[in-house]
Amino acid sequence: MAQPAQSTPTETTQTQVGQDGAAHSNFPPFDPSTFASQLVWFAIAFGFLYWYMSKRGLPQLGAVIEGRKAQIARDLDEATAMQQKAEAAAAAHEKTLAAARAKAQSLAQAARDAAAADAQAKRQALEDDLAAKLAAAERDIAMTRARAMANVSEVAHDAAGAIVERLGGRAADSGAIAAAIRSVEQRSGAA
Repeated sequence: MAQPAQSTPTETTQTQVGQDGAAHSNFPPFDPSTFASQLVWFAIAFGFLYWYMSKRGLPQLGAVIEGRKAQIARDLDEATAMQQKAEAAAAAHEKTLAAARAKAQSLAQAARDAAAADAQAKRQALEDDLAAKLAAAERDIAMTRARAMANVSEVAHDAAGAIVERLGGRAADSGAIAAAIRSVEQRSGAA
């Protein structure tokens, strides 16, 4: 069995021994002998990536951003239009509501006026009926008074004759009683 060769400290930086005993080189990015080629490939990769992003990636990203801006602007315009429609609908609703209130008030006023006119007509009819009944009652009273007055002289004549006969004890003169009643009637009529 062979033993691994011992290396000097300068060789240790160049190669390392693995677990299987074979010699391996350093990790290439840390290998100073490959720095120049790494910088060249880094510049090539960076240049290709820059070119690809400027020609493909960024324009597509810009298009997406512009599309979103346009969509937001459309949405804002649509929201503004809907808000204006809503405000117009609210104004129309308020106008309709005001018209309905005015119509209701006019209908209520018309109903009050009609009820007042109906009540006035009924009151007037009742007053006319009462006036007619009062006039009829006054006529009846006047007729009853006239009949009573017509009978008063006869009743007065009979009462005066009965009083004189009772007080005097003899029958009274019918002509004297009639003359006395006429003189009283003339004084009452003159007063």
